[in-house]
Amino acid sequence: MRVAAANRRIVALAVVFALLLAATLARAFWLQAVMGVEYAALAVQQHRETVVVPAARGTILDRNGDPLAIGEQAITVYANPRQITKPNEVTLAVSRALRIDPEKIYPLVTDKTRGFVYLARKADPLRVAKLEQQNLPGLGFYPEELRTYPQQRVASAVLGYAGMDNRGLEGLERSLDKALYGRPGSQTVVKDSQGRALDVVSTRRETPGKNVRLTIDHQIQANAEDVLTETVRRYGARAASAIVMDPQTGAVLAMAVAPGYNANRFPTTRADRRRNRAVTDTYEPGSTFKLVTVAAALQEGSVTPRTSFRLPSKIQVADRVIRESHTRGTVTYSVRQVVEYSSNIGTIAVAQRLGEGRLASWIDRFGFGRSTGIDFPGESPGFALPLSDWSGSTIGTVPIGHGIAVTPLQMARAYAAVANGGRLVEPYLVERVDGVDVANSRGKRILSRAVSKQMLSLLRGVVLEGTGTEAAVPGYTVAGKTGTAAKIDPDGTYSTSRYVASFVGLIPATRPRLVVMVMVDEPRGSYYGGDVAAPAFKEIARFNLQHLEVPPDAPETPER
Repeated sequence: MRVAAANRRIVALAVVFALLLAATLARAFWLQAVMGVEYAALAVQQHRETVVVPAARGTILDRNGDPLAIGEQAITVYANPRQITKPNEVTLAVSRALRIDPEKIYPLVTDKTRGFVYLARKADPLRVAKLEQQNLPGLGFYPEELRTYPQQRVASAVLGYAGMDNRGLEGLERSLDKALYGRPGSQTVVKDSQGRALDVVSTRRETPGKNVRLTIDHQIQANAEDVLTETVRRYGARAASAIVMDPQTGAVLAMAVAPGYNANRFPTTRADRRRNRAVTDTYEPGSTFKLVTVAAALQEGSVTPRTSFRLPSKIQVADRVIRESHTRGTVTYSVRQVVEYSSNIGTIAVAQRLGEGRLASWIDRFGFGRSTGIDFPGESPGFALPLSDWSGSTIGTVPIGHGIAVTPLQMARAYAAVANGGRLVEPYLVERVDGVDVANSRGKRILSRAVSKQMLSLLRGVVLEGTGTEAAVPGYTVAGKTGTAAKIDPDGTYSTSRYVASFVGLIPATRPRLVVMVMVDEPRGSYYGGDVAAPAFKEIARFNLQHLEVPPDAPETPER
């Protein structure tokens, strides 16, 4: 019995061992034959690491080749927590070298569920060099570009901003992102068990982004911003905008706003401070819009510069009573005097002779109510009331710049059509991409050369004898128009305390090289365009003429 029992136990034990062996062999087969490829890949993955190498972002230059947005060398520090054996040591080293709170570092380097974590993006190369010398297992470093703006505040609202990943977030950085960004590369590195790099097994080189040259002249831009900043300060204004444009081509030499901001501090700047108001914000233009009414009537043959009107001190148009900005009695004005003295009633008389339908058509022909097509994101089309929605009083409000919303850029463009002989150009900011000129439209003719010359003559009278005498620049002829418009209060009525003051000028008037538009929002104290915006135009224009070395065309013009 004992022998038989012993034999049974031996057989049972043998069966157990056989089953264990079979299970072991099956497990080995499963691991090697079935899961072998997957585990082999995992093993390779633990010793290989692929890092994306961002491409250098293209440089943005001004029209003279001076940099406005560039990339500076920086180093990004990352870690593989699975390869870090001494997290306390790593945390302390990173914290000391890069001056980062250790409480932010420790959770990252101890998270074994992750094989890649950022410790510091775009850090100072000198600080990173000290950390790299310590050869700490699990840490990695790769060069990256930090987007910076060497001119700081200059053209910040135009340039916008590129974020941490070097993707454009606002302004031209955003609209030109495809050209500026380039194509990232990659690098695969073999590491030992302690995470130290042994060899680079594959590399895909990055393709740098393309350089972009703008029409902006950073010196003209900086001067315009300085003048606006001083104007806002002097008059306690809410904001101000200015456009400097080449009327022949539509190239924008300056697009300034105040208050501005330092583009290098974009993340901490309020959204309302970053807005490019010259393109995005609309306002009622007031008397600067009279150019459209008078030019249309001249082109249609409804009036000539000598056509005269007997003008009362006020006029009733449907349910509206409209007065002049300054008290006067009944007068007889020619069209020239209507423009020079910015007569509301005279302009309405011109518009009534022209007719509602033709005036509405000309407002559309000048491009109001739709975007100019400038190569900048977020442009507002403004607002122009369709003829079908005109009421009986519209012929008394729109001709003098009320009941219509425009951008500063749209007004500069309208005056450029007079300056260049009658073509409505398409404004633009981008001149070249990667050394290749960008094709730009020459625009379409809307006025004859004869009417353009007549309008230039009328606008010269505004500066010589009319409401814009403060815009006169010694040594040069100036043509332009003042504008003063009350803003609309929340209750829908026109304010008695909030105004927009503006001036648009062409210089030299004998052969205009520049259009300069200035708009000041809610100046306090004095609020007339001739008092507030015209002097700012004068300062901007005088600098530009000297900077561009434009010869005087009226050397005898005295200083006012």
